Amino acid sequence: MNWNQLLSAKRFGMEDYHNEEPQNYRNEFQRDYDRLIFSASFRRLQNKTQVFPLPGSIFVHNRLTHSLEVASVGRSISNAVLQKLKQNNTQENLPDAINHIDTIVATACLAHDLGNPPFGHSGEKAIGTYFLEGEGKQLQNEIEDNQWSDFTNFDGNANSFRLLTHQFNGHRKGGFALTYSTLGAIVKYPYTSQHAGKKQKFGFFVQDLQSYKTIANQLNITQKGNNIYCRHPLVYLVEAADDICYQIMDIEDAYKLKIITLETLKECFMPFFNDYQKQKAQRVFNYVSDRNQQVAFLRSQVIGILTDNCATTFVNNQNNIMQGTFNNTLIKAIPDALKQAYNNCSQLAIQKIYRSQEVLDVELPGYKIITFLLNAFLTAANAPQKEYSKMLLQRVPQQYDVYSTNKYQRILSVVDYISSMTDIYALDLYKKINGISLLTI
Repeated sequence: MNWNQLLSAKRFGMEDYHNEEPQNYRNEFQRDYDRLIFSASFRRLQNKTQVFPLPGSIFVHNRLTHSLEVASVGRSISNAVLQKLKQNNTQENLPDAINHIDTIVATACLAHDLGNPPFGHSGEKAIGTYFLEGEGKQLQNEIEDNQWSDFTNFDGNANSFRLLTHQFNGHRKGGFALTYSTLGAIVKYPYTSQHAGKKQKFGFFVQDLQSYKTIANQLNITQKGNNIYCRHPLVYLVEAADDICYQIMDIEDAYKLKIITLETLKECFMPFFNDYQKQKAQRVFNYVSDRNQQVAFLRSQVIGILTDNCATTFVNNQNNIMQGTFNNTLIKAIPDALKQAYNNCSQLAIQKIYRSQEVLDVELPGYKIITFLLNAFLTAANAPQKEYSKMLLQRVPQQYDVYSTNKYQRILSVVDYISSMTDIYALDLYKKINGISLLTI
């Protein structure tokens, strides 16, 4: 793979207009960024759980604030990579578009969670489990095996790509009509669900496979096997930004919610520092007594350290990345001392955060709500002639093809609808269907 082909301003679904003169001062990649920021799909992230329940008296991250922070870190990593690439190459070896990788990565970071269903990661599990061992299992023999795998391995990453590229009813061709490079940088797992493995991660549904093939061919992304591709190199930067933010910010949120103490947080963050940085931190603590400010300082320093090291790791492994032979994440390839410090944070998160009562309190009801909605709307979509089904399907926006004669398309449309919901909308709809919440007459 090479940068000249990997960086393309051509827009997916708008190829016929590619040679038209730009109508304003923004370049095409900036237009991608702005398009995401102003989209309804992006705004909905403010009411989708990241890890902890949506804020009460203490504000913690939701999907929106997480995505904004990932975009900020992604831009910083990209700028560091750009400087290092220019130091290692003559200008003639790099295309002009290389100067825009910060915007491409930032946009991909904004979009990386768009397809996640409500109620955090339990939402993904609820959808997959419904088809794997719930009432949805009875649909297995009615569609093809590779289509069935899309549902049992349901993944928000694949759903993000679909949301951005699929032409929903009444929408324009190409979905968001983003540039090929931005779309390439979003697909973290460039293969179909049949290759998902134990992690149940994949990059695009069967219905969206051709869309990805079109993008991969345009960008000359290397194909490794049947419906398996190498990653676009910028995916590594998007992934690193996400890895840095969710790990570090989840720990800060846990401190704010009093799940962990300040001492525990410091035990996690201080091993990232060398001796000089530890002395600097101590000087800051000597004149900044506010504990929240101390935490903010530590968090910013750790993010800065990881950002610089991930950028260096990317450049050091550029040849393998461009050849598609780098089989690792950047965060797992940083120097051993930093990697160990990061792993310690991961272990703390697993033991103290992701299994905490606060997290379970949103995951358990969320699981039940999504399961109920899936069953209700799939039952209605598969028997649309019934009176109750007619009423229920009237609640579904017309953009979702729940009346399709194709069974796979019909199921996928219901999943599209439910995964697009915010936590609040899903809960409200659940209450109304069950008669828990009635209008006052």
